[in-house]
Amino acid sequence: MPQLRLDELLEELQARINAARGTRDRVHHLLEAVVSVGRELDLNQVLRRIVEAAALLVDARYAALGVIGPDGRTLSQFLTVGLSDEEVARIGPLPAGHGLLGEIIRHPEPLRIDDIHAHPSSYGFPAHHPPMKSFLGVPIRVRDEVFGNLYLTDKRGEQEFDAEDEGVITTLSVAAGVAIDNARLYESSQRQRRWLEANAEITRRLLSGSARRDVLELLARRAREITGAALADVSVPVPGTGDLVVELALGSDPDARRGLVVPADGTLSGAAYASGTPATTPDLPKDDRYNAGPRSFDGLGPAVSVPLGTGAEDSRGVLLLARAEGDPVFTDGELEPLLTFSGQAAVALELADRRRDAEQLALLEDRDRIARDLHDLAIQRLFATGMTLQSAARLVENPGAAERVARAVGDLDETIKIIRSTIFGLRTREEETGPSLRAQVARAVGEAGTTLGFPPRLSMEGLLDTDVPAVIADHVVASLTELLSNAARHADATRVEVTLQATPREVCLTVTDDGRGLPDGGRRSGLVNLAERAHRVGGTMETAAPPEGGTRITWRAPLNTDR
Repeated sequence: MPQLRLDELLEELQARINAARGTRDRVHHLLEAVVSVGRELDLNQVLRRIVEAAALLVDARYAALGVIGPDGRTLSQFLTVGLSDEEVARIGPLPAGHGLLGEIIRHPEPLRIDDIHAHPSSYGFPAHHPPMKSFLGVPIRVRDEVFGNLYLTDKRGEQEFDAEDEGVITTLSVAAGVAIDNARLYESSQRQRRWLEANAEITRRLLSGSARRDVLELLARRAREITGAALADVSVPVPGTGDLVVELALGSDPDARRGLVVPADGTLSGAAYASGTPATTPDLPKDDRYNAGPRSFDGLGPAVSVPLGTGAEDSRGVLLLARAEGDPVFTDGELEPLLTFSGQAAVALELADRRRDAEQLALLEDRDRIARDLHDLAIQRLFATGMTLQSAARLVENPGAAERVARAVGDLDETIKIIRSTIFGLRTREEETGPSLRAQVARAVGEAGTTLGFPPRLSMEGLLDTDVPAVIADHVVASLTELLSNAARHADATRVEVTLQATPREVCLTVTDDGRGLPDGGRRSGLVNLAERAHRVGGTMETAAPPEGGTRITWRAPLNTDR
């Protein structure tokens, strides 16, 4: 009996030693996990280290970390351990935080269950999901905020999680909260540094007089890089309509989006432009509020649209940023520097307008100087030369020579009329007579560059502003707008040339592109309208296919008509 009692005491002592050794090892592993988690500064790496350490500490076969989204009810991120990429793909969409996972979101306290299926909040598993039984869930708090939850299932050896496991994971969650907070602060400081560098770079570009498009492209590129967006679009209002057009597109097939017309109603960009405040969505393709316009956001998820200006009344456009599907949503902390950035974009657009006004003013001053010189110098000398020739004609006895002198005097007289007409055109102000034909054509071609994705080439000849009547000028501008619109929508062209010429007998508009040409049997309603417009003013319209490919359309109208 004494020997038996001694063996029992020795076994009990050995068990206590093993337990103490196991506790020591677990504490050692826990300290290693805390140090490992706290060593990282990249938030994604911190989250990955946390979930891996949790699975190792309690010997769980599967582990996951769910990040709670801005709405506080669903999960915006879900990192897993124990499942291969193939298994994750077969299971399908990651959990959103319903059922048993949502239980800890609604009640942020540790939850330990021996059998998942026995819990009333359990919905079961989707197809191809591995079977799981035991469960341990613990919330992760960052200061006073519940950042997310740790989920552990299937303790190895077909055992259940015990109170010691819960204590270990709870301790790890406290360290995880500190590590996440540090990573967030570091990420915020780095992001702030990059925003400051980008602001300084854009300011230098603005002060150096860079072109408007170059500054906008730099702004969109830096905003996309800093926020980790998959695409960045700058949309500007279409004059005379309530729509926007994508002027600049970066990332994710930009050629397909550049030039797209975006309705103001039912789109994320339109919402920001109309309200003058940022508009956000956690999932752009699936948001029913923004389902208008062309659908070009497949594979994308969270998005934000920021107005370029300080309010709805002075908004000059919109900057749209969208991340890939499954990426984190845009936070309030990211919106503040974006608003500052968009203010710089508005400054860029304002400076571009002022430069254009200054260039226009300089052009008008040059026109006044040229008109004055033509009137004071050229016309007076031509007139004096004509008078001299007329006087000399009386002294010429040869009839042929006299006729030639008379013809020269007539040519000088005609030249004086042309110069006077040119002077009148140079001195004409748009506010007095409305936009000149040259100005209207130049404006139409400039605006077409947005939808085409490249600037068309423009050539104008003749006395367009004086010899072309207003009624014909209106038809010319309307026909040009229709032809450029057709080239942008149907031609798939990379080059467009516009030529407008006025002769004493007619005005001729020619638009040539290198696109796919006119399809056989295709819709011709636009061309029919152009032909009818030419017929109403006694003109014609012709279509041709140049040898190098594409389409050439020539629209003519006579200038000696009373119509």
